[in-house]
Amino acid sequence: MDLINILSEEWAIRALIASSLVGIMCGVIGSFMVLRNMSLIGDALSHAILPGIFAAFVLIGYSSLGFFVGTLLAALFSAVAITWIQENVKTKNDAAIGIIFTFMFSLGVIGISYLNNQEGVHLDLKDFLFGTILGVSNEDLYITGIVTVYSLISIVVFYRYLFITTFQPTIAQTMGISVKMIHYFLMLLLSFAVVAALRTVGIILVVAMLITPSATALLLSNKLKTVLVLSGLFGLLSAIVGLIVAILLNTTPGPAMCVIATIFYFIAVFFSPSKGLMFKYLRKQNQNQQIEKEDIVKLLFKKSDHNIPSAIQIGEELGIKPNKVKKYIAQLQSDGLMTHGKNTLTAKGNAIAEELVRAHRLWETFLVDQVGLSDQNIHEDAEKYEHLLSSEILDQLDIKLGYPTRDPHGSPIPEKRIKADNPLLKLKPKARARISKQQIDSTVESKLWELGLNADQSIQVLTIDKDQIIIKCSDKEYAIPADLAEKINMA
Repeated sequence: MDLINILSEEWAIRALIASSLVGIMCGVIGSFMVLRNMSLIGDALSHAILPGIFAAFVLIGYSSLGFFVGTLLAALFSAVAITWIQENVKTKNDAAIGIIFTFMFSLGVIGISYLNNQEGVHLDLKDFLFGTILGVSNEDLYITGIVTVYSLISIVVFYRYLFITTFQPTIAQTMGISVKMIHYFLMLLLSFAVVAALRTVGIILVVAMLITPSATALLLSNKLKTVLVLSGLFGLLSAIVGLIVAILLNTTPGPAMCVIATIFYFIAVFFSPSKGLMFKYLRKQNQNQQIEKEDIVKLLFKKSDHNIPSAIQIGEELGIKPNKVKKYIAQLQSDGLMTHGKNTLTAKGNAIAEELVRAHRLWETFLVDQVGLSDQNIHEDAEKYEHLLSSEILDQLDIKLGYPTRDPHGSPIPEKRIKADNPLLKLKPKARARISKQQIDSTVESKLWELGLNADQSIQVLTIDKDQIIIKCSDKEYAIPADLAEKINMA
């Protein structure tokens, strides 16, 4: 209740609106800074605006509009100076940034310190360093609102130019787009963001509001439009939640906003579906389990002419714990790769095993013939990459090696299996699908016709045996040979 009462105060409403506007603006503009590797320039401009505060106070006095104009001019001067040095002087880019921003920052500190030594003058340096969001005036609010609206409209209007100059500057130049002009325009928007954030988070912490929401959004999406929306959203949430936390803890709002933004970032670091550490770990675990299951399939394929190994023997040979072997066998049976009740492969399992053996032996041949390794030192490497090589890469290897029939050890290399894009043999037991109208050749269509099956008919897989797959269509069962099931394309 106390928090609600506080937030209903006029100063709190102004602070909430101002911080929200700054959060959105910094988040959106910061996305281009991060993508263009210009994050350090944002930090530089935030430090370089102090001389503008000094000059504005000397010329106009204590005025929000005066501070805005002065700091904006200082930021633009610094941006132009940095770019000029980077393009015309043999100085490294990061060194040019460091030179200008430390020079401008030092001038500002000297100037404000000088003013503070004058009688009747008090400019608190820490208010500009860390922000004074709770002292935002209506004039500050109007300026921030206008700047935010202008910046967002500019990004919408010039989105195509910003997009192409960010990702393909060379192509942009050939299209007649002035990359340098877009760069300076972006510097103008960045200067607006830095100056607008002066009251909220201050010049020390504004770089956090520019970078952190954008970095968070880039962990969640690779599409620029989505990144811009998410950056603005995270900037908004960081500002609002940070302000509330600051009120509850009776601390400075600017640092609180930056801490909240960083918390959002680390949540994304761990839980992002595509790039998060937790999902990476889970994907790695799933990949390791898939490799172990494929190793079991390949082992059973090699042992098919000998005594079929038990689960314990499989575990001992592959170094997998017996309970895991039993779990994998149950999964392989459920997927239709192994027959129920005995450790033998179905037609689907044999097809996968042949692909693994082909990948293994082609890679060994490549390492000996093309890389020049000894045939004694290639097995371990092939054991690893047989699970990772795509069919396209294997086809390229086959062509490059001249379609070899035997590997360096004299073992036969299985030929490439001709199969459909989405073969019937790939389906799991109990799965339902439709026969596609597009088959790989007329021979498959003729075979289907002979069996009494037509395109667009729905089927259900019943069982997958060693040499055939049993399907059900219109209450009738059909036994499809494995080699044909691999060529029948399903919709």
